[in-house]
Amino acid sequence: MEQNNRWRQRFEDYENALSKLTEVLGKEHFEELEKDGVIQRFEFTFELAWKTMKDYLEDQGVLEVSTPKMVLRKAFQANLFEDDQIWLAMQEDRNLLSQVYKQSTSDRIFLCIIKVYIKGLQDLAEVLKKEL
Repeated sequence: MEQNNRWRQRFEDYENALSKLTEVLGKEHFEELEKDGVIQRFEFTFELAWKTMKDYLEDQGVLEVSTPKMVLRKAFQANLFEDDQIWLAMQEDRNLLSQVYKQSTSDRIFLCIIKVYIKGLQDLAEVLKKEL
């Protein structure tokens, strides 16, 4: 029961972070500082996404899901999302953001967030919402 509550609480945190990320994406034009804010919100939202999936999978009896990549593989097998390549790309980009800062890299990732990644994050929320 404790684990069940843990994934539900983490999901609530994930939904809040996703809501804040989605809210800022309603703009048509972004200043540089706003782009940085979107990227930071993405990083935070992605962290909560994979940790929510981890807690959910553990609640479902899936063991040995300690790293983000392992969690993403198991979550894909559990049908928490349809396109594993998008999630693996998200994870790779999240890692790039924390290791290297190049303007061209952050610009590319920003475009991925607003054009591709946000949909994957929103779809995950919808799937998990049905599990509550």
